[in-house]
Amino acid sequence: LQKILILLQVTLSVVVGKTLMILFPNAMKRYILKMGEKSRMNRNPKFSYENWGPTFFSFKYLQFVLKVKWKRLEDEAYEGHPAPNTPVVTLGGEVCHVLDFMKDNRPLILNFGSCT
Repeated sequence: LQKILILLQVTLSVVVGKTLMILFPNAMKRYILKMGEKSRMNRNPKFSYENWGPTFFSFKYLQFVLKVKWKRLEDEAYEGHPAPNTPVVTLGGEVCHVLDFMKDNRPLILNFGSCT
C-alpha cells in the first residue's frame, strides 16, 4: 500500500512538474536552480543547468525517485527492532551490506564523516 501511495505521489509530482516546465520554462528553470542552491549542486563548476535541468520530471527521473523512495521504505529503523541491512559501498567499490561487517557478538559501530 505504501508503494502505491508513493507511486501516485511521485507520478503526480512529475506530471505537474513536466507540465509547468512546458508552460513556464523560465520560471521552472529559476525554481530548479534555486533547488540546486539548497543542495549546493550549483557549486560544482562542471555542472551547468543545460546538463541536468532538462532531466527533471522525465521518465528516468520518475524511475529514479521511485527506486530511492521504495528502497527507503526498507531502510527505516525503529527503536527495539532489528537494524535495517542497508547496502553500502566499500572504498574499493564493492557493494555489500552493513550487517556483513558484524563479527560474532561484538557490537557494530558506524562512524560517519565527510572529506572536503
